[in-house]
Parts: sequence; structure tokens; C-alpha cells
Amino acid sequence: MTRGGSIGVFDSGLGGLTAVRQIIRLAPGEDIIYFGDTARVPYGNRSAEVIIRYARQAIAFLLTKRVKFLIDACGTMSSALDDDFTSALPVPYIGVIDAAAKAALAASQNKRIGVIATAATINSSAFQNALKKEEPEARIFSVSCPLFVPLVENGYIERDNTVTRLVAEEYLADMRENDIDTLILGCTHYPLIAELISGVMGRGVTLIDSGFEAAKAALELMPEGGAREGGRLEVFTSDCPLGFAAIAAAFLGQRLENTARVDIEEVPAYILPKRKGE
Repeated sequence: MTRGGSIGVFDSGLGGLTAVRQIIRLAPGEDIIYFGDTARVPYGNRSAEVIIRYARQAIAFLLTKRVKFLIDACGTMSSALDDDFTSALPVPYIGVIDAAAKAALAASQNKRIGVIATAATINSSAFQNALKKEEPEARIFSVSCPLFVPLVENGYIERDNTVTRLVAEEYLADMRENDIDTLILGCTHYPLIAELISGVMGRGVTLIDSGFEAAKAALELMPEGGAREGGRLEVFTSDCPLGFAAIAAAFLGQRLENTARVDIEEVPAYILPKRKGE
């Protein structure tokens, strides 16, 4: 079922590098190919049809690199792609939704769980449905946070940043009142402001990093459990935004090497091959 040697990771921008960071930490020998759609970020307010097309273009590009596994690090894309499509891909696929939901339920004591993500992800109810599927009695509280992605992409990530903290206090006010004990960071950009979010939520609230949980779950699914030495990272983006090097390094936790631009609009969206008899 697998081919090639690299893990393919994709996201709407550079946020998915937080998932790559975790793969490098857990299995430093894995070769990784990353695609970030920096030219079209953010996805959160786009239609489902557009998001699905973008996701299929990212998948098509990574499949040309002969990856052995696909990690969809974008909560928005993970919520838009259906199981029939992802289960029929030629290599194993995992998104952030189910992995984060299982981790949140394992961490929660009172089964009152918060979810913050983009508007498209929240409106899809993907996290809510995944949580309820595993634990029907769970109480779920969801809030879309559309300003978090551009704030993070523009470097407003310090724990004491006044602008981001004011936005976070506005978004999270209802969460604090609903006595949640676990909060899913449903977008891979959000871990960069996890300390700020934790400060707003207060003690006793466990934050679930959806990118980390997807990376961990993917490595557990690989027969070899993740290579341990000699890994290489290649990063492709659809644009090179201002401050790219600094932002990418913040997500990854180290300086980026081996970067290149790809014209993703020229990549046809991946379409599943027809089965015999269709």
C-alpha cells in the first residue's frame, strides 16, 4: 500500500510546519515533503467546494513526489474531505480531526470540551461529530477564530502581545464561562500562540495540539513506526510571503533549508481512478 520513502504533509499555509516539527521530534529519520499553500491562505472563509479543490491539488502535487503517507495538517481541509475520497487514495491518509478528538476525550475529566478553529471547520461540525461519535455524552463548545491565522502569519505570536491577547479574550470569553477542561486547537497555526491562549483560559484547561496528534497517530500507523536517523525535509510553497524565513522558522523551531515554489494553480486536482465496471 505504501510507496516511496517520504511522508507528505500539507496545509493552507505554514502552520502545518508545527506538525512537521513533531514528526522530526518523534521520528527524526523520516524524510518529509511539505506543501504550504501560502498564496491562497487563509482558507477559513472559503466555500467547501473551493477548499476541496485546493486540498485535491495539494494531494496531487505530493503524489507526484511519490510520498508513502499523507498527513493533512489543515483542520479546514480535513473537515472538507470526505471519508470515501480519503480512504480510496493510493497511500494512507490521516487528517487532524479524529486524532485530536480522541486525544481530547482521553484528556478530559468532565467531558466538557472546547474547539477553536476556522469558520469553515466549525461550520462543518467535523470536530463536534468526531467527538460525539466517540463520546455521545460529551458537551462540545465551538468558536471560530478567523483572526488568529493572519495574526500568526504576521508574527503576532508573543505571549504578551496586546493585539492577539485582546482578540483571544474576545473569542474565548464564552469558553471560560462554560467550564471546559480541554480545548482543541483545531488549526495548526494556533500552537504558536498556545501560551497566550493558555494564559487567557487559565489553569486547569488542557490544550490539544491537533497537528501533534495527527503526526503521532500517523507514525503509529506506519509499519516501521517511523525511521530514526537520516531524515531530510523539503518544503514547497505556492508563494514566498514577506518575512517567510522568520515565520517558517517560528513554526518549525529551526531554520528552513531546501525550499522551493510551485505554481499550484497549474496542478490539476486529484481525481480518484474509476473502479472496474463504473
